[in-house]
Amino acid sequence: MRVISGNHKGRQLKAVPGTSTRPTTDKVKEAVFQRIGPYFDGGSVLDLFAGSGSLGIEALSRGMESAIFVDKHPQAIHTIKHNLETLKLTGQAEVFRADAYRALKASAKRGLQFELILLDPPYSKFDYLKVIESILALNLIKKDGIIYCEHDPSEQLSMGDDRLQLLKQENYGGTIGISIYQMN
Repeated sequence: MRVISGNHKGRQLKAVPGTSTRPTTDKVKEAVFQRIGPYFDGGSVLDLFAGSGSLGIEALSRGMESAIFVDKHPQAIHTIKHNLETLKLTGQAEVFRADAYRALKASAKRGLQFELILLDPPYSKFDYLKVIESILALNLIKKDGIIYCEHDPSEQLSMGDDRLQLLKQENYGGTIGISIYQMN
């Protein structure tokens, strides 16, 4: 696993040990960032189920100013911190061990809004609609901001909210599905 492009292009990232996380492949990461970037002129990113932090780190490498990484697993938090330290990105990032809903409420309480929100949760029985509804209700995504969802390829996410426009929905290799939404 590596950073695909930007200031840290080619740098290796440590994966979370064990099988509790499923890293986004370099091929998928490249395709996704070509669609949502490919580069950014500042802004902030929320990597909500961060795992190793690879998606949020890619966004920082491609020009995002700041990132918040959230995961509830201690090994993931340790890995994110290691990857940020290795790339000297700790000054641009905050890392929290928390449940997703608690992290969303804490972000709203701080008055934060994001240009990019990355959702790559464990696939089984995850309620994407509930999380996205919380993001919208708490006003956490800026106008024209992007919400990226990685999901089981058999799942077709369908947002019933006209504030979000579907930009792309695709399956990669029968193992990963992605849906990308933009805030109107």
